[in-house]
Amino acid sequence: MNKYERGHFVVGVTPETISGPKPVLNNILEYFSTDFQEIEAALDRHFSSHLSFVNEVSRHILFAGGKRLRPLLTVCSARLCGKQDSEVYDLSAVPEYLHAASLLHDDVVDEGQMRRGKLPAYKIWGNQAAVLVGDFLYAKAIELASRFGDVRIAESISRTVSLMAEGEILQLLQAKTPNFEEAAYLEIIYRKTAALISCSCQIGGFLASASPEQVEALGNYGLCVGQAFQMSDDILDYTADADELGKLVGTDLAEGKLTLPMVVALKEADRPGKEKLLRMLRSGKPSVKDLEWVQSLFYETGSFDYTRRRAEELIFSACESLGVFEECETRNLMQGLAHFVMERRN
Repeated sequence: MNKYERGHFVVGVTPETISGPKPVLNNILEYFSTDFQEIEAALDRHFSSHLSFVNEVSRHILFAGGKRLRPLLTVCSARLCGKQDSEVYDLSAVPEYLHAASLLHDDVVDEGQMRRGKLPAYKIWGNQAAVLVGDFLYAKAIELASRFGDVRIAESISRTVSLMAEGEILQLLQAKTPNFEEAAYLEIIYRKTAALISCSCQIGGFLASASPEQVEALGNYGLCVGQAFQMSDDILDYTADADELGKLVGTDLAEGKLTLPMVVALKEADRPGKEKLLRMLRSGKPSVKDLEWVQSLFYETGSFDYTRRRAEELIFSACESLGVFEECETRNLMQGLAHFVMERRN
C-alpha cells in the first residue's frame, strides 16, 4: 500500500512545488473534445445487450450527461505513457461502466430523488430492474477488461469492484452505527470514489506498458484526485445551484451521509448546535429552513474552509505525483484536470 491510500494525506505541498507551468483552467475540457467523441463512441459500441430493455435502462444512466472524468483519465494516462490508439478508448469504457453500475445501485440503496437532472432509473423501472442492469454493467466492464490480455488490468478492475462494494457497505453501517471521526469518512471515500478514479489511471498505464514507477505515480494521482473530488462534492451539496448540480441540494443531509463538513461541524459546534445537527442528520427530512441553518453552521465552524483546504492539499499532491514524467502537454493537462476538480460547479 502506498502513502496516498486509505485516506492518507501528504502535507507541506504547495502550488509552488508543482513542477512546470500551472495549466489554464478556463474551459479545460475543450482541450479534450475529440477524446470525448471517441469515448462516447466506445461506450456506445460495447455496452449493448440482446435485451432491448437492458439497453434502455443502461442508456438512461450512461448517456445522461456525465463528466466522463474516469474514462478521460484512462486516455490521458495511456497517452502520458506513450500510447494513443483505438484500444485506449475501448479500455476507457470500463471505468465508466463501473461508475454507471454503482450509480444505479446507489440510487436504490439511498432512495435518491434525482440523478444528473433526471429521475433515477429505479423510480422509472423499479428497484429490481435498476439492480439487475447495474449487475449487467458490472459484468460488461469485467468482460471488456479481460479482452486486453493483461492480467494486471483485470486484477485492478476486480479489486476496485470489491472496494466499491465495501465502501457502500461501510456507508450503510455508518448510518446504523455512526462514527463521526474523519478517519471513518476517509475510509468510505477511499473505497466509494477514489479507488475507481485511481484504477482508471492505472489501467491506462498498464495498457501502455508503463514502468512500475509510472503506474504507481498514476495510481497516486488518481487516489488524490478522487478524494479531492469527493470533498468538492461535499461542499457543492450544500452550496451549488440544484440545476447545475443535477440533484437536489442538501441530498447528503437528507440521506444521513457522513461528509467532511459534517465531521468538522460536529467537532467545532457548541453543544446545542451539535445536538440540533445530529437530530437533523437522523431525521432524514430537512426543511429549507433546516438546510439554511446547516449552511450557516458550516460557515461559522469553518467546515467549508477546512474541507476545501484538505482537498487543495490533495490536488497539489496529485500534481506532485506526476513529477516522475517529463514535462509535456499531457502532463500539464492532467495537472489542469486535477485543479478543475476544485473549480467545477457540478
